[in-house]
Amino acid sequence: MNFKTIIEPFKIKSVETITMSSEEERVDFLKLAHFNPFLLKSEQVIIDFLTDSGTSAMSNEQWAAIMRGDESYAGAKSWERFYNAVNDLTGFEYVLPTHQGRAAERILYGHLGGPGKVFISNTHFDTTRANIEFSGATAYDIAIEEAKNHSVFHPFKGNLDCNKLEDLINEHGAENIGAVILTVTNNSGGGQPVSMQNAKEVAAICKKHHVLYILDCCRIAENSYFVKHREKGYENHSYRQIAQEMFALADGCVMSAKKDALVNMGGFLALKDEKLAEACTNLLIITEGFSTYGGLSGRDMEAIAIGLNEVFDKDYIYYRIKSTEYLGEKLREKGVPVMYPIGGHAVYIDSAKLYDHIPLNKYPGQALVCELYRIGGIRCVEVGSVMFGKYDENGELIPAAMELVRLAIPRRVYTQSHIDYVVEVFDELMKNKANVKGYKIIKEPKLLRHFTAHFEQL
Repeated sequence: MNFKTIIEPFKIKSVETITMSSEEERVDFLKLAHFNPFLLKSEQVIIDFLTDSGTSAMSNEQWAAIMRGDESYAGAKSWERFYNAVNDLTGFEYVLPTHQGRAAERILYGHLGGPGKVFISNTHFDTTRANIEFSGATAYDIAIEEAKNHSVFHPFKGNLDCNKLEDLINEHGAENIGAVILTVTNNSGGGQPVSMQNAKEVAAICKKHHVLYILDCCRIAENSYFVKHREKGYENHSYRQIAQEMFALADGCVMSAKKDALVNMGGFLALKDEKLAEACTNLLIITEGFSTYGGLSGRDMEAIAIGLNEVFDKDYIYYRIKSTEYLGEKLREKGVPVMYPIGGHAVYIDSAKLYDHIPLNKYPGQALVCELYRIGGIRCVEVGSVMFGKYDENGELIPAAMELVRLAIPRRVYTQSHIDYVVEVFDELMKNKANVKGYKIIKEPKLLRHFTAHFEQL
């Protein structure tokens, strides 16, 4: 039988207290945080949808594995278990442990990048783009056109536009392409999945031009769910088999294990090519740690090894995708302009459509994140012109392609009653949306400004 209620496929063994603040208190907290949710204290937040990265609840098996962590500097047993788990999943021989995904990005893209180099992706995430641009290279986003239409169903809006990929390679020359990076699922593009067919087409183009092909695979288990249920020919494949087939197409991968490895810290870089792996290992040892622990403790590696198996459990993935879909569909029913279909790890809201009276240079996304916190203590993140906007030579804003706000749902943390509370907060938000004002930035760093920028309400 298909029951309407989505029950969590786990029992709760330990709890963490949530402080229930009042709206008056939250108004003061927002002012002290300069209207930037990143600068709030966690104890001031009721529902934390800022990120799904590193916020998972670990299982009893992961906590048990932590107790056997071997903290030997070199050749630890924990390294062997970590290596075997990553190698079995990805098929890549060379595995470099890092403290999180952005460290793997810095090592790989710092080595491959530099002035004149070009990186191409369906959509680069913020830290990916920052590491590429910090090296002096240029990053291009070429998601398919359907990705821009939020209201129309397309099964794989995360796909990379292969015609544009060919054009960019021909325009810049294959020798100048640092890498083609396929992000699965496409986080900055609304958490939308990538089809296996698209992954195969990208692989074929890269092989033809002798260009390095990298998977940003931090949510590959969630992507595998959509391939199994939306792509013909994969109905009888397991989620793990689908992931392994996608890895087999690539030359390597970067993973923030803080997502689909269900841990609070960790990541890795895995590669096929020995020469490239040697160069990256040298950088790993200089900046992260020895090659058999990188930036991780033995207990971290133990937890990742367990998580990389648990994440492919069919009951877990069903609950994960369906609970996210539940929130997104409830918001759609209320007229909230969400990116459709609903992604795997988050619900994305088109803030420019929701607040169509706020100009893009007054940051409608930042207005939405502040309103959600003020009304209900919900912390989330703007994925629009605050995060990705640039300035022209006159200092005028060049807006991002989309003005999204992301409600990223931590794994195995919140129950359905928490999600129903979020839906009620949106009821209140929609009543007053016409009166919401925009924001201006009064202080910002050069890179990744969304983390620390200060805002002022207009």
